[in-house]
Amino acid sequence: MTGSLSGCGGSDSQQGLAGADAPTTVKEVQRAEATPTREVPAPIADGSGSILTYSTVGYIDYGNPFFAPLGNGRACASCHQEGQAWSVTPAALQARFNASAGSDPIFQTVDGSNSPDAVTATLAQKQSAYSMLLTKGVIRVGLPLPAGAEFELTQVNDPYGFASAAQLSLFRRPLPAANLSFESTVMWDGRETLAASSNLCIKGTAPSQCFATQNADLGAQANAAAEGHAQLVGGLNATQQQSIVDFESALFVAQVSDNAAGNLGVNGATGGTQNLAAVPFYFGINDVVSGDYRSGTRFSSNVMNLFTAWQTAAPAPLPPGGRGAPPPVTADPAANARASIARGEQLFNTRPFDITGVAGLNDVLNQPNVRGTCSTCHDSPNAGTMSAPRLLDTGVAAANLRTPDLPLYTLKNIATGAMRQTTDPGRALITGKWSDLDKFKVPNLRGLAARAPYFHNGSQADLPSVIRFYDHRFQIGLSPQDVTDLANFLRAL
Repeated sequence: MTGSLSGCGGSDSQQGLAGADAPTTVKEVQRAEATPTREVPAPIADGSGSILTYSTVGYIDYGNPFFAPLGNGRACASCHQEGQAWSVTPAALQARFNASAGSDPIFQTVDGSNSPDAVTATLAQKQSAYSMLLTKGVIRVGLPLPAGAEFELTQVNDPYGFASAAQLSLFRRPLPAANLSFESTVMWDGRETLAASSNLCIKGTAPSQCFATQNADLGAQANAAAEGHAQLVGGLNATQQQSIVDFESALFVAQVSDNAAGNLGVNGATGGTQNLAAVPFYFGINDVVSGDYRSGTRFSSNVMNLFTAWQTAAPAPLPPGGRGAPPPVTADPAANARASIARGEQLFNTRPFDITGVAGLNDVLNQPNVRGTCSTCHDSPNAGTMSAPRLLDTGVAAANLRTPDLPLYTLKNIATGAMRQTTDPGRALITGKWSDLDKFKVPNLRGLAARAPYFHNGSQADLPSVIRFYDHRFQIGLSPQDVTDLANFLRAL
């Protein structure tokens, strides 16, 4: 499975939920009790409207190994649920916990609990042991300090009393097992983005950084997840791996309707899932550093154009001199909602701000100040991933953002003596490089409304919080209306 560490981890389709807050449906219970079937996906409510999965094969095959219980009873579907945009949400996890008295296969101490040593004899102990999973939808990833690292661990503050240099506890959200055709980086820290001698190489790097095919990456990730999260001795065989990869690679998920704006693919708009499946992508498309790898054209910040046709859905907002005042409205609520989404898209593409202190971008461009927009990092057209494997430190793991439920690690650069604190060293735990501290992949933006909370550690509860984080981080100066418009746009993806 892809993206996050819990690809192959959890339960059969009986645990599927019809949306973040809904209980298990009759349809899902019947499916679990029947012979696995192939079903054409239907829209699923998600609070903001509805999402829809589209499969290029025309149906969801519930007989695929993706849904099969493995070594400890988990399946890939345990952490990747259709109703939550092929991820999981705290509300749905709490519902599963309540329905099973904490015995659903996802609730296991191997990585579901705050510590593998957690006591889970009683229901109250289980509720405490799995609190991070239940409140933030995060799985605990245990990784050691790599051999030969440029840094050492000098202090650990783990509220759960487990983490050490032998195994740091890292709490990370399962990324969607869908929309994979837009991914150049697999896993939050890129550890399943395999190096290889190929033509998939980041331009302008010396020595060249070249990578295996996505099929190889996803196959390796599926097997690692089966062995680790599902504790499958011996791992998946080649046929199982490829079957899971083929299943995931056919999936596309996106918002198809909005409670206020209605259908996201009408009046000239091209939102929705089937349109997403037709969006082109290739390694290095519209790369922010080197330009488009195939066409040779320069990077364009006009990354999103799904709702351009809605810019005239309602009167235009006030000119810059009137910023802060609400835009004019019409008597048609749907038209006003569509206009807000279109304004948010335009802000995403064009609102300039100074990007500073982002390792992986400012240093690569050799520019301490990059004048950019949201699309500078989310450079893949109409998907929002980064089209080349460039991991970034935007400050999401910084010590000043640490909440009491997260561990805090103090690291020391062996060569220089420099000290740094972080809640998750990110890419540095894979490469051992000081320069890779706190770097994470840029995630896909489609289907966001169905899979809160956000950031790798679930630290931002909703999309306005994400927007306000970056507004503060980069001093963008967004007005309340700007935040509303951007949030409405992101929910519509």
